[in-house]
Order: sequence, then structure tokens, then C-alpha cells
Amino acid sequence: MKNIIDAISTLVRLDDNRLSGDHSGSNRINAVGYALEDYIKNLFADGFNCSERERREKWSATFSYLGNDANPPDIILKGGDAIEVKKIQSDNAALALNSSYPKQILSRDNPLLSKACREAEDWSEKDIIYAVGVVSGSRIKSLCMIYGRDYCASSDCYDRIRRSIKNGVETSAGLEFAPTRELGRVNRVDPLGITYLRIRGMWHIENPWKVFGYVYRRNARAAFNFMCLIDADKWFGLENRGALLELQKNYPSLQLADVRIHDPDNPARLNDAKLISYEF
Repeated sequence: MKNIIDAISTLVRLDDNRLSGDHSGSNRINAVGYALEDYIKNLFADGFNCSERERREKWSATFSYLGNDANPPDIILKGGDAIEVKKIQSDNAALALNSSYPKQILSRDNPLLSKACREAEDWSEKDIIYAVGVVSGSRIKSLCMIYGRDYCASSDCYDRIRRSIKNGVETSAGLEFAPTRELGRVNRVDPLGITYLRIRGMWHIENPWKVFGYVYRRNARAAFNFMCLIDADKWFGLENRGALLELQKNYPSLQLADVRIHDPDNPARLNDAKLISYEF
């Protein structure tokens, strides 16, 4: 079963931040996003420097689910974590999550999941990794991997706001509402009754480099910066974590440090975590 340690090990040995040029299409922004997603898949599956057939075989052996544009998550590791890949184009840009608020964990009963995702394997909850890349042209300038439980608040925080707004919208007088998973839908807004209004949430979250600037700063002189934070409970549950200590002997730019980070639900509490960084 592959995990985040395997991905970091592949990244350090690869020493290459170039994205594949295989993606085509009229929408360049989407194409770059797909290329970043494939880069992340290849980190976890060790799918670089092999034929397309071999790469697809490795993906099949590593992942139980590969997502689509309409449903989260982007990737699920067999027997392991879920992964959401997010691309931004500037160092300080926020992450656009659109209609889905940030998540500490991925639950099987999430209504946004596809049937294929729910049935990909026998599961109820999964930790979720946000893999965030700052992309410039065909290269990744910065890459971060952060667990949702270290990055964002519990679902009750976001869902409470969502319910409050939805209830407020739907109790507005003089409007005809229809059932929807969105914040609201107003039917028959014109005299002919042929126009309707969809009310959608557009969630954003500050990027991890900004959120965790108190424990990590990128090296502006480096061509590539990598940062990963793993809370202590998760870190000590990764049986292959010693592989990074061995790898560090040959790659001095790979650094591991003990840090304390704010609990997303109670910033007064500091949680022990492992900071992993790499640059070239």
C-alpha cells in the first residue's frame, strides 16, 4: 500500500519539476491542471521514466479511484488516503474549492461523491491530502502536501455557515424555491416562468505556504521548493517513515524537523508535527 512517504521519496530521487506536455485542448489552464494531477499520480505510483503501458499498470496497482472534474476526490490510494490536487499560478494565490468546502477527512456518505468512488473499495472515512502546486509555464515552482486535518476546520464549522445561508435564502418571501444541493434555486423569476436562478457557494482557502508561514518559508533563489506537514499521530503511523531518514543521508537538501502547528479547530492548542522540506 503506497502512502505519502513513497511520493516524497520519488520526488527527491526524481529531482525534476517539469510537467508532461502530453495534455492538449483549447483550455490551457485545465491542461496544466491535468498535467499537475498526472505528476502527483506518478509521484505516488513511481510512474516516471517508463512506457505509457507500464505507467497505466502502476496507476492501476496504486489507486482504487481516479476522479473526474465534477466529483471529489481526484485520487484515492488503495487502502490509503484520498488526494485533492490543486493548482495555483502565483505564490500568494488562494485555493479555489468552488462549491465544496475544505475537508479534514473524506466520508463515504458525502453527497458529492460518485457511485464509482463509494464502491471503489470497502471504506467509510479516509484522510485527505491536499497536494498544491504553484505552476509557471511547464514547471512546478513550489509543491506542498498537507493533510486536511492539519489544514482546515472540521466539517461542522463550514456546514453550519452553509446551513445558515441556505435557510436564510429559502425563507425569503415571494420567491418560488426548488429542492437543490446548492445554496438555493429560485424558479419562475420572470413573467413567462421560464427563467430560474441557481445560488451556489464559491469556497476559497488561503494556500498552505501562507497558512503555515510561521514554520516554513520558501527559498526564493531555488528553482523548486517542496513542503509537507504531517501531524505526529499520522507520522508515527507511517511504517516506512524511516525511508526518508535513509534518503536524507544522500540528499542533504531533504530536511526533516519537529514543529508545532495550530489546531484548525482551536488555534490556542499546538499540535506536534513533522515538517519535511526539499529544494533544488
